[in-house]
Amino acid sequence: MKIAVFGTGNVGDTIGSKLIELGHAVMMGSRTADNEKSIAFVAKHNGIAHSGTYADAAAFGEIIFNCTAGVGSIEALKMAGEQYLNGKVIIDLANSLDFSKGMPPTLTIANTTSLGEEIQKAFPQTKVVKALNTTWCGLMVNPAMINGGDHNTFICGNDEEAKEKVKDFLKAFGWLGKNILDLGDITKARGPEMYLPLWLSIYGATQNGAFNIKIVS
Repeated sequence: MKIAVFGTGNVGDTIGSKLIELGHAVMMGSRTADNEKSIAFVAKHNGIAHSGTYADAAAFGEIIFNCTAGVGSIEALKMAGEQYLNGKVIIDLANSLDFSKGMPPTLTIANTTSLGEEIQKAFPQTKVVKALNTTWCGLMVNPAMINGGDHNTFICGNDEEAKEKVKDFLKAFGWLGKNILDLGDITKARGPEMYLPLWLSIYGATQNGAFNIKIVS
């Protein structure tokens, strides 16, 4: 499958690399076609990967992984162009974190809406699914790293078929089907996004990103 990965940071690199490992064709999108990190990503994968602008990547990809910094996600998607986004699944991994006053960052969107909802509102002809935003990128693609992979990840979105496609990706990444918890429609993205302050506090206390939560009842 042809997949667009928006964002050149650690998350985009990790997700893109795993997708290539699984046999997908990947284009990393950024603001400019000559972005140093995206060019390095292509070089790292011996030219198998591709790089381009957000618009190039959106035109290329059948599915889009949004791995941009959350404060710039909607702008990045606007740069991609609705004509290349409409009808496609956008898997939104981003968190709307403001680091302008240092650590810990604050949420720029919370309580009455979420980044996932705002993306869906801005691009109503897309199918936004919130996923993987509650874990460190290493765990996103290798959940077996801790507790034998027995811990939870969450998805939400308005389109059931789109969520099934996302579940397929998560299972390919190593997540157990029983541990993929569908929270409901895209408004449920508020909870996973507001979990980030707790995640950051745990990370600060342990200096270790390789942790997650498991629902026990």
